[in-house]
Amino acid sequence: MTKKTLFRALATTSLVGLGLLAGAGFAQAAPVSACLITKTDSNPYFVTMRKGAVTEAKKLGVALKTYAGKYDGDNQTQVSAIESCIAAGAKGILITASDSKAIVPTIEKARQAGLLVIALDTALDPVSAADMTFATDNFQAGELIGQWAKAYLGDKAADAKIAMLDVSIEHPSVDVARDHGFLTGFGVKIDNPQVFDVPDPRIVGHAVTAGSEEGGQKGMESLLARDPNINLVYTINEPAAFGAYQALKSVGKADKVTIVSIDGSCTGVRGVQAGIIAADSQQYPLKMASLGIKAILDYAKTGQKPQASAGKDFLNTGTALITAKPQPGLASITPAEGAKLCWGK
Repeated sequence: MTKKTLFRALATTSLVGLGLLAGAGFAQAAPVSACLITKTDSNPYFVTMRKGAVTEAKKLGVALKTYAGKYDGDNQTQVSAIESCIAAGAKGILITASDSKAIVPTIEKARQAGLLVIALDTALDPVSAADMTFATDNFQAGELIGQWAKAYLGDKAADAKIAMLDVSIEHPSVDVARDHGFLTGFGVKIDNPQVFDVPDPRIVGHAVTAGSEEGGQKGMESLLARDPNINLVYTINEPAAFGAYQALKSVGKADKVTIVSIDGSCTGVRGVQAGIIAADSQQYPLKMASLGIKAILDYAKTGQKPQASAGKDFLNTGTALITAKPQPGLASITPAEGAKLCWGK
């Protein structure tokens, strides 16, 4: 064997050896993969949540796929998304369930396949169907605007005419919690927390809105037809509130009716500043999403699951009452302060 041939043989052996070493442990591990499944991709709240998740995933090196229902209440699209995540070998799923009961069997399949499932914003029914829930305390968010409305109306609260603008006929857990929280804050007794409709003569009725401005307008119109003397409107979210305002404005009642809502988006805070929404409970979807991505990565690395906040069965991401008309004894922040915090900026 010549010196040149010997050198070539040694070089080839070295390259093969390096290749074997790379295959044995020096190859880069595949990134942790995760899925975010939101109710829709049209509601600004869920758009913001997705942005927060995408940003955090890029920062942490998590491979994230995002899915959304075609409309608020679209359970089947969410079912298909979960099945796709299982098949793709995702390590975890973040989901805002459109139907907190109907989605549970598919959630169970994902957990049995070893995926960490975190409910964002909307708790599943039962709550234990997910490994953890990261959410606003939706009951408290409703309660804050209920307490504010009661204090603001004063003596008029005793014979108020209340319109309830909800999200869907399925009444997911977020719908129930916010409704019941508002009514409790306003002084309406909830005899059975498992029953959505609460009997009280002050409640003119409920209308579903799909969480949209168009739905809010139609729902408000239908309730005004039932009782034109409505003077207080509870809305599940701000798009529904803006729709309700348009309906009231069209009949010359916009300045005679008090609207309260929940979300605290930048647009919603501007609605408070403009006097369209009188009081608004602000929540923080960016925080929910970023914490969710971190939890999936931690689970992939350590097998540890996130823990609930003390005294609760979920991780509370916080809420604050925003109003330009603060009431004695009720903590609140100004619209200017809310604008700095809107949705976790």
